[in-house]
Amino acid sequence: MKILDFLSENLVITDLKGKTKKEVINELIDVLAKKKLVKSVDKTIEAIMKRESTGSTGIGQGVAIPHAKSEEVSKIVASLGISRAGVDFDSLDGEPVYIVFLMIAPPESISEHLQAIAKISRLLKDKFFRQSLRDAQSSHEVIKIIKEEDEL
Repeated sequence: MKILDFLSENLVITDLKGKTKKEVINELIDVLAKKKLVKSVDKTIEAIMKRESTGSTGIGQGVAIPHAKSEEVSKIVASLGISRAGVDFDSLDGEPVYIVFLMIAPPESISEHLQAIAKISRLLKDKFFRQSLRDAQSSHEVIKIIKEEDEL
């Protein structure tokens, strides 16, 4: 499984406007909705926020991976946002989040969902990779960086 199987250039925001966790999540779900990848924006937001209520997906080192399983999608979908200012995401390390990788999977795709999160987490553990994403000026550049790393 490759990240670009469920993330494309038109689902990347290189300058998130949201200042809070909820605003950023809404922004990333709106991108999916505009591409008709989720059935209901409200139900998708509800699924993500319900998952967030069990524990923050702000995993530290400036990264958050909000995710949920939902009937609102028929396959794994994702969007990626980069915040220039940083967002308080109730991260495990208490630091602001700059890279937000949002993912939604259908309820039946349990192993694929876990594989996708593991793959994203593995890539985002590399500080040079994280910095490259933060420095990227366009969605095209973000996708190019992910493609290079995902093939290693």
